[in-house]
Amino acid sequence: MFNFLSLLVGALVIWVIKQFISYYISRHVQYPPGPKPKLFIGNALDFPNSQQYEAYVEWGKRYNSGILYASALGNKVLIINKLEDADELLDRRARLYSDRPMIPIVELTGWGGNVALLHYGKSWRLSRKLCQQSFRAEAARDFHPLLLKKTHEMLYRLLVDPDHFDEHSKMMSISVPMITMYGYEVESFEDPCIVAAEESIASGGDLLLPGKSWINTFPILGYVPPWFPGATTRRIAKKAREINRRVQDIPFEFVEKNVAEGTEIPSFVSRFLKRQLEGCASKEEEEAVRNIAWTVYSGASDTMVSATGTFFYAMTIHPEIQRKAQSEIDRVVGTGRLPNLEDRPSLPYIDAIYREVLRFGPPVPMAVAHSLMEDDYYKGYFIPKGTMILPNIWAMTCDESIYPEPLQFKPERFLDANGNLNDDDRVLAYGFGRRICVGKHIGSDTLWIIIALVLASFNIERSKDEFGNEIEVNHDYHDLGIMHHKSKFHCTFVPRSLVVKQLIEEAR
Repeated sequence: MFNFLSLLVGALVIWVIKQFISYYISRHVQYPPGPKPKLFIGNALDFPNSQQYEAYVEWGKRYNSGILYASALGNKVLIINKLEDADELLDRRARLYSDRPMIPIVELTGWGGNVALLHYGKSWRLSRKLCQQSFRAEAARDFHPLLLKKTHEMLYRLLVDPDHFDEHSKMMSISVPMITMYGYEVESFEDPCIVAAEESIASGGDLLLPGKSWINTFPILGYVPPWFPGATTRRIAKKAREINRRVQDIPFEFVEKNVAEGTEIPSFVSRFLKRQLEGCASKEEEEAVRNIAWTVYSGASDTMVSATGTFFYAMTIHPEIQRKAQSEIDRVVGTGRLPNLEDRPSLPYIDAIYREVLRFGPPVPMAVAHSLMEDDYYKGYFIPKGTMILPNIWAMTCDESIYPEPLQFKPERFLDANGNLNDDDRVLAYGFGRRICVGKHIGSDTLWIIIALVLASFNIERSKDEFGNEIEVNHDYHDLGIMHHKSKFHCTFVPRSLVVKQLIEEAR
């Protein structure tokens, strides 16, 4: 105990000295605009506790800048509000801006293997290579039959139980990554894989946010035993680590068993395991495959829940958009069958809705932070090595100079005068540079087919109370860790025809 306290005191003294040095440097170096730091704590009291993306837009107006700089207890942060700055730094200077921040709590919680959080290096490059091989646009077509199967199952649930549409959406969002990654059929929310994944997010997701854990400021606190009085974060991290191990092991062991018995459903993991049995895979690849599959099913499901919630909400309050979309589907596809992914090039308005859903409600509005690997200068400002880079996607998708009336849901902004898709096909929700989401093609196909099939099958209407009065729609959103979700609201799904009901039942 004495040795630990001595180390702690020593670390504190070093930290104080570093703060004096940083404070002195800050008085003589031209950092990007931002709130004035205070001695020792920097801007710790300036960082917003909620809806950071909106607060940073206000910072941009206050300091008249598209990039903003702040520091807190030794942590340096650059916020990017403008797309032109994100393009320059994260794309054109990707060599410098493709790392992830050193966040001590990540390893303690067991998230260190998450591909989205891997540091730029050998392990990340191997994971990226495997992802490119399996998830590029051409390879993503192999997953189309599974996407259709799961979306048809969701349609049936909406048909027989429309009041619980949010649960059906969640089941769909969980089922897709589970079956594509592991060939695992999810039957209910009580499934052990789902319970573990939910517990993982709830047990420590907030700890990844800036300022949420002292361990990220004083890494030595990570060595404090969980039983130590006041070590609340260590106890949360220990629990999260145990849960994350279960999240990885349960489905992977399921696939191993099925491959050995020859009963597997083709999936990302089963294909790898077969190569491994043939002696065509290394131990490093196995670790990467485990991490990739876990990353997809622990992260992709939550982003799809967010996007689908925005879609349902937008259709509920905009029946005129529904009607226009349904008219296009009826004209192109007809009413004798349900749409499929081969119809996508012929349904531009559905694609416009897809783009607008992710513009209007980006699931991760502040993206996943990047980190600067070397000192850099930009627009005459100094950005020091190790700075955490936060791309404010919400600010970029709500930039009035690019998207007039940004708080309005308008798919037409992605169409030209002839009703064809315009060249604004970049979906910022997938991120930037070398850290752009590698599963974006599967994610795009999944959300698109949900939109197309739901609109082909149902009219989404406002719910009514027992007296026949429309229930007011809740327009709020809420944040859960880094995720942005539509708050619970009421709507109902009415089959468009008896033929549609029959098609849904047959496709199930």
